[in-house]
Amino acid sequence: MPHIALPKEYPGVRSLFMFSPETAKPLNDLVQTLLHDPATSTLTPGERELIAAYTSSLNECKYCATTHGAIAKYQLGGDGEVVKEVMRDPATADISPKLKTLMNIAAKVQQNGRNVTPADIDAARAEGATDREIHDAVLIAATFCLFNRYVDGLGTWAPDDPAVYDAIGKQRASEGYLTKPFKIAHP
Repeated sequence: MPHIALPKEYPGVRSLFMFSPETAKPLNDLVQTLLHDPATSTLTPGERELIAAYTSSLNECKYCATTHGAIAKYQLGGDGEVVKEVMRDPATADISPKLKTLMNIAAKVQQNGRNVTPADIDAARAEGATDREIHDAVLIAATFCLFNRYVDGLGTWAPDDPAVYDAIGKQRASEGYLTKPFKIAHP
């Protein structure tokens, strides 16, 4: 049950955005730039969504992990298996060695930004990661720690129906983050 009076027909962060449109705009603009806009990163939108989903899973934020996992699935051509693999263990997932090193960095940022070491950066560079990609992985992980704490700190509701997340994933993968979400009946 939410800790404040939120619109019941929107789960997770979407209820918070409907509650506070003035803070929703800059946060939506940020996530649009970080995850969706193709010109802002050499990482694909699917790779960026995987970093967001993985960070959210480490933070045990059901809504964000499941939503961004569903978006990643659609950004990666409908491959939900790779999303499951990354959530279990990025080191053994069927992703590029470069993305594995970036996931390692994201996991360290999730714990404490100071846990990222020069060796982690060197490992990412050795696999072909650019400074921009390292930057983006750190910023996505840090931003999703904020989003996860925002969502869970205010006790937003998370649907249990996987079909809801699939629909959200399809919408966000197609439209990005700047369109209004559809309403969902709260149980």
